Amino acid sequence: MENFLGKYLDMIKEPFETFDYPMSFLSADYNAADVEKWQSESRDAVRKLLSYNPPKIPFDTIIHDEYIKDGLIYRHISYSQNHGPRTEGIFMRPENSEGKKLPGFIGLHDHGGYKYYGKEKITSPKNEPPVMKDFKDNYYEGRSWASELAKRGYAVFVPDVFLWGSRKISPEDISERFIRDWREKLQNNPVDSPEYIDAYNGYANGAEEYIAKSLITAGMTFPGAVVYEDMRAVDFLLTQPDTDEKNIGCAGLSGGGLRTVLLSSMDERIKCSCCVGFMSTSAEIAAYKTYTHTWMMYIPGLSHLMDFSDLYSVHGKKPTMVLYDIDDPLYTVKGQEDADKRLKAIFSKMDASELYSGHFYPGGHKFDIEMQNTAFNFFDKWLK
Repeated sequence: MENFLGKYLDMIKEPFETFDYPMSFLSADYNAADVEKWQSESRDAVRKLLSYNPPKIPFDTIIHDEYIKDGLIYRHISYSQNHGPRTEGIFMRPENSEGKKLPGFIGLHDHGGYKYYGKEKITSPKNEPPVMKDFKDNYYEGRSWASELAKRGYAVFVPDVFLWGSRKISPEDISERFIRDWREKLQNNPVDSPEYIDAYNGYANGAEEYIAKSLITAGMTFPGAVVYEDMRAVDFLLTQPDTDEKNIGCAGLSGGGLRTVLLSSMDERIKCSCCVGFMSTSAEIAAYKTYTHTWMMYIPGLSHLMDFSDLYSVHGKKPTMVLYDIDDPLYTVKGQEDADKRLKAIFSKMDASELYSGHFYPGGHKFDIEMQNTAFNFFDKWLK
């Protein structure tokens, strides 16, 4: 195991030998009769740690474009947020579904070290950015999985989230010292060119650290801002008359898997969910893998309440799936296997073993077609 902590490794590992995780459902304080009580208590406790819940403002929705492509009606929309630029998103449904209530779905794009685009990573809109082809080939076996799911009879909404795509920070708004390492490439290449995009992503990946520090110093958190926006996406989805409000799902790979964990745990409207490529115990992440992860995963104080894997049970007795990549460099194998065992134990204690499933696939960090099909069948079972 690679050691980036030197002689301080034990300093990080020791607390996990004594954490009793009082808000985990595995705590002796809870039993199968306490699920709703525990769910309410644990959700409230995590919500306080997330520390971001500004008042909701009107959406002021704008429809920018609507068209039919590959059997789907695409609707490009935007709506207002409390701060920063408007959120842009893509809503999709089958073209032959007029007048039908469809299962609703929030497609959650990944982090990928790629903030220039968000929603385009998992959809197939017209005028799709050419640079997305290599990205999708690498992580999704070339398939725009959210669009594929919509074709199966879902009302799917894919929004950009805080700091990605339409919600990214504009280079024009940044002081020179913070962009100077990338300024030449940004100035000398056309907007949306591969060179320009690479330069922007280089800036954005480095900027994440001090943006997260600013949020924490201001009494907020990066994951709190992210899950707030994803819950607003659910609000928006439910304004669409096509959507069956009683059957809402969500899924995503990597950062999208993290967003899945956060959204399903914090929003009771999510009926079932699938986390892909983002599950491990906190102990293994803290000791060996923090350097591989985004600031949007770190909830200050969470380990005093529960393990990270526990967080993906806070929604209680709801269908829950995790798709693990055995050779994923973002996690240790032990971290993934221990998380799977922990989630199985939690759902067993809830008397709901049938509601959790974990599947391990060979290979690195990905959500390939085999995995997508497993997820699609899972959603068909529980949302239709």
